[in-house]
Amino acid sequence: MKKIAVIGGGIIGLTLVNYLDPKQFEIYLFDDPRQQATRASAGIISPWLSKRRNKKWYQLAKDGAAFFEKVVQDFELGPEIYEKCGTLFVREPQSLNELAELAKERRREAPELGEINRLTPEETNRLLPLLKPMESLYITGGARLDGKAYLTRLKKRALSRGVKWIEAHASVEKLAIGWKVQTDEYAMSVDELVLCPGPALKHILAPLGYDAEVSPQKGQLIAFQTPYASQNWPVAFLEGAADLIPFQNGQILLGATHENEAKWDLTPTQSAFDELTQTSEKYFETEQLTTYPYEYRVGTRAYTPDFAPFFGPLPLEPTLAVASGLGSSGLTTGPLIAHLLASYFNSPLRKWETSKYQKELSHYIRVK
Repeated sequence: MKKIAVIGGGIIGLTLVNYLDPKQFEIYLFDDPRQQATRASAGIISPWLSKRRNKKWYQLAKDGAAFFEKVVQDFELGPEIYEKCGTLFVREPQSLNELAELAKERRREAPELGEINRLTPEETNRLLPLLKPMESLYITGGARLDGKAYLTRLKKRALSRGVKWIEAHASVEKLAIGWKVQTDEYAMSVDELVLCPGPALKHILAPLGYDAEVSPQKGQLIAFQTPYASQNWPVAFLEGAADLIPFQNGQILLGATHENEAKWDLTPTQSAFDELTQTSEKYFETEQLTTYPYEYRVGTRAYTPDFAPFFGPLPLEPTLAVASGLGSSGLTTGPLIAHLLASYFNSPLRKWETSKYQKELSHYIRVK
């Protein structure tokens, strides 16, 4: 039986080890959780009305959102982890007209977008009482995902499938055949290797002679614990403000920041709290949240110069695959990327073709 090591226990790594075939592989997962983005995140799975011009990214995000139907079934995700709750877009009337037309156009290829409803201010307020009465667009297919709860569920499942879990920072060395993976207390050789450690990919690949175009970005969320009956509330995109993400049991998240200069710094900051609450004042009375207990969720995302992810086996190294650069859409695209990588390693043919989702891998990873 071959040995395969996965470095990175975020949304890609943990989904990947749960899709790898345990009859083919002895599976090891090395996880350094200190800067992980997924553990700090919770997000909106609703990419259909994005105005990003990158068509490959949209194809990936659209298919990633649709792929959650399989993820929910395969991993038995409950509503406390993933729930299809619908998405509100609160905008000026002219912008809402444009979004409604875009929604109709994109639903032709993405029926999972659901129903499209233009809401009056009163209807908006009834659907999400925290908001001020404002016009909105509501699509029923949007969902929310709690990244931390997702990882907890998948870690338990991975361990039950025999995955060996090693919580440590790992480095990699190329052998004549295979790869050496080493921590401060542990070293082993493996036949196959997958690197999905977020922005740390750049440092892991450097000793192997590769330069990766990926950088760290700090993100902060504020999680408020309220007495609201928020379990049936939709998530909301607020123009020019933080996203509003209600969860079960009155937990309401506001976020997230995008801090390029902070990089690896995980210190919660008052400036982030001020930014997230003050930009939201147009849409709801922020005192409705800030009087309740709250906590910060802080993580480090990986992003690329064109804000698009990259993933796949290196052209000259078919036993080494990488994945990084997911940015703020990682919860939407991560599980599908992991499934594509698992399918590659599980298949005896080892054929890789995902040109519809990304540029050539050489655009992001270059030989030094």
